[in-house]
Amino acid sequence: MRLVVADDSMLMRAGLVGLLEDDGFEVVAQAADAEDLLRKVGAHQPDVALVDVRMPPDFVDEGLRAARVIRERWPSVGVLVLSEHLEHAMAMELFADGTDGLGYLLKQRVTDLGQFGNAIRRVGKGGSALDPSVVSQLLGRHRGDKPLELLTAREIEVLGLVAEGRSNLGIAALLTLSERGVEKHITNIYEKLEIGSQPLDHRRVRAALTYLGGVRR
Repeated sequence: MRLVVADDSMLMRAGLVGLLEDDGFEVVAQAADAEDLLRKVGAHQPDVALVDVRMPPDFVDEGLRAARVIRERWPSVGVLVLSEHLEHAMAMELFADGTDGLGYLLKQRVTDLGQFGNAIRRVGKGGSALDPSVVSQLLGRHRGDKPLELLTAREIEVLGLVAEGRSNLGIAALLTLSERGVEKHITNIYEKLEIGSQPLDHRRVRAALTYLGGVRR
């Protein structure tokens, strides 16, 4: 999978590139600012662009604005945003048209290289990789929409990760829960969404589709 990596810090960028290449990714270009990022994405058409939020010249939201431009100009390019903080308004605008081929991860929660690599691959294949806080913000816009309004904040986080294709073990690791605790949340989600056990149905998929429908309204 071919990547363009954008971060204003040379040391951070070099370290990230080294880790990614060790994990089998091909980093075709690097960028230190948003303008250079757009040039590199246009020239190389990568599978995924990894974008830092705050970049020169103002270190405010240049990366997020560049991510939106990438989505508009090169919709086949996946975008994974890495941030130290959740930039609420701009993140919601970025995800306004759906979550396909998009990711938003908080840097402090990226503690496992294997999970990080899997997140990049999901985004490159048209899936999503969302930090639980982003999921909560996305669904917070639709708290008046049934049936998602029946879920607690924690259940929404769990359901969002189910929709990403995470296993119970993976969800437990991300949310610092026991696997048994995740199972209980998922059982509650099934009950609240009235998703019964039917021979020809996959309850986990039905729950994920309910979540995605709520996000995209």
